[in-house]
Order: sequence, then structure tokens, then C-alpha cells
Amino acid sequence: MGGLFITFEGPEGSGKSTQARLLAEFLERRGHTVVLTREPGGTPIGDQIRQVLLNRTNQAMHPRTEVLLFQASRAQHVEELISPALKAGKIVICDRYADSTLAYQGYGRGEDVAELRRLIDYATGGLWPDLTLWLDLPVEAGLARIAPDRRNRLDAEALAFHRLVQAGYAQLAAAEPQRWVRIPANRPQEAVQAEVRAAVLRRLTQPSPAK
Repeated sequence: MGGLFITFEGPEGSGKSTQARLLAEFLERRGHTVVLTREPGGTPIGDQIRQVLLNRTNQAMHPRTEVLLFQASRAQHVEELISPALKAGKIVICDRYADSTLAYQGYGRGEDVAELRRLIDYATGGLWPDLTLWLDLPVEAGLARIAPDRRNRLDAEALAFHRLVQAGYAQLAAAEPQRWVRIPANRPQEAVQAEVRAAVLRRLTQPSPAK
């Protein structure tokens, strides 16, 4: 029996890491075996690539370089961690995944979305999430939660870039309503987590679609 692949998406400061951790703890208390991970990173090799991607000194990075580094990290992540966990019947919860590439490098940077999908399919062997939880809040509110000296290279982009990313998320969610669940994130942590849990429990009680 295969596992369940859940991803969290959303703008900077939307609480993805916290909500992913709270969900993992909740599911473990219910008896599930959970793997909690993040992108970019998730493996020793991926974490080294993460350092390059998010370092604010790397301002000269070309958008294509950025795209390919993300896919390199993701390829290692899928092969080393995510796929084996799913094959073992575990629930994998990932803080960001392929949709971040479509939102940030596609809609944000203006790279060709169809081409990005082909690259992602190659890097992941065609592995896409079963459920994507979009923590949605105004980009200004999210950025205000991150101190200026703690912002990474992508956090530090202009507000216009982050608004393009947010619009991209809206388009991605509208295109795949069976996979995406939008959760308003500009609310108390407990309220957001309650909606996260409800969405996951609904998915766990549904029959698995044929893949």
C-alpha cells in the first residue's frame, strides 16, 4: 500500500513550517508513520544546494540556474527520501515542493510554465502530491513576519515579485481543485491548524485514486 504525499505551499511568512510540524505531530498521535521534510533541502546534498539558492550574496544567479538548482535538490530529495517513504506506506509532509517552482520561477520570474513542468517531471520521475495545502495570506502580511536581517535571497525580492507569485498560486489552485485546498492563513495558529487537519482527514477517508 502506498503512502500519502502532502505538501504545504504559500508565500513567505505564511506559517508553512509551523503548520506542517503541528500536522505531523497530530497524525503521529493518531498512529500514522510520518516523514516531515522541506524544500529546497531534505537530504545532505539538497541542504548544500539550499545554501547556494538562498544565500543573499548570490545576487548574480540567473533564473535558469535557479530553476536547475531547485530541480537538482528535488531529484535527490525524491530518490533518497520521499519515494522510499511513500513506498513504505508512510505519510510524507513536505514544506514546499514542485508547485513552488511553478509559482516562483514560472509566474514570479516569467519562465515558461510548461517547460518547468517538463523539468519537474524529469527531476521527480513524475511524482506530484496527493494533497496540497495552500496557506494564503497577503504578501505584505507574510513579509512583515520576517525580520529584514532574517530574509533569504528570495524573501528579499521586490514586493511586485511576491505579488506575481501569489497570483500564480491562485492560478495553480484553480487549475487543480481536486488536489489543492486553500486555507486562509491570516488567522490564529489554532484556527489554521484546525482547517489543515480537517482537510487531511477528509483526504485520508477518501479512496485512493488509481495512478
